[in-house]
Amino acid sequence: MKTALKVNIVIVIILFSLPKQAISQQLGMSFSFFFPRNGYFSNPISPFSLRGIGIHPTDFFSIESGFSLYRMSGMNVIQLPFETRDPLMGPFFSIMVPLQAVFEVQANNVVFRVKGGGFGYYNFDTRINYGNMDRALRDYYQWDVANANLKYDNKIGFGYLVGGEIIFYFADKFGINFEVNYLSGGSDLNFRGSVVGASLPDIIEQEDIEFTDARLDFTGWEITIGVLFDTKR
Repeated sequence: MKTALKVNIVIVIILFSLPKQAISQQLGMSFSFFFPRNGYFSNPISPFSLRGIGIHPTDFFSIESGFSLYRMSGMNVIQLPFETRDPLMGPFFSIMVPLQAVFEVQANNVVFRVKGGGFGYYNFDTRINYGNMDRALRDYYQWDVANANLKYDNKIGFGYLVGGEIIFYFADKFGINFEVNYLSGGSDLNFRGSVVGASLPDIIEQEDIEFTDARLDFTGWEITIGVLFDTKR
């Protein structure tokens, strides 16, 4: 993880060291919506979504970055000793930063783009969805009731993304873009704590929890709609 972070820092330094004529002059403001796997629909925090910033050395290739700030309503957790399709984490805020290679072709006022690369993210104001967590642990231990008290790690996460974009230019330098990306990533949670439960009318039991392999499942589809201004046209 530290190595990946160092690589991203080096790439950013390289981007800012390139000659001015190589810097992309295409800027825009977008609204990105995220549909996580086994989670709840998540919406952007407007206007904190800025994408498509980077270098454009040729007419057919560019390297782009940016950021999107999300309010994640709920995300699932994987690599647990049990499976659940209900989100166990959320709500929380998440800032996601992509780094993509982009190939494009243009036909008149329409541009088609194919993208691929990686992304990093960090969550804050993170919380456990104890309603879904208690139900999952109740089923796992075969109890009638359960009440968990857990701690977790909140680490930077990484993943990859692939997608495509289409841009319609309705004026000389202004356009509307529609983009779809598939993201697959995660970060370590390391659940630990305890859960109290019972199969009524039996006595109350307590179990220690050490789910050290638990990971946040940052996987799903991102749909982006935005407007852009392209000074190089």
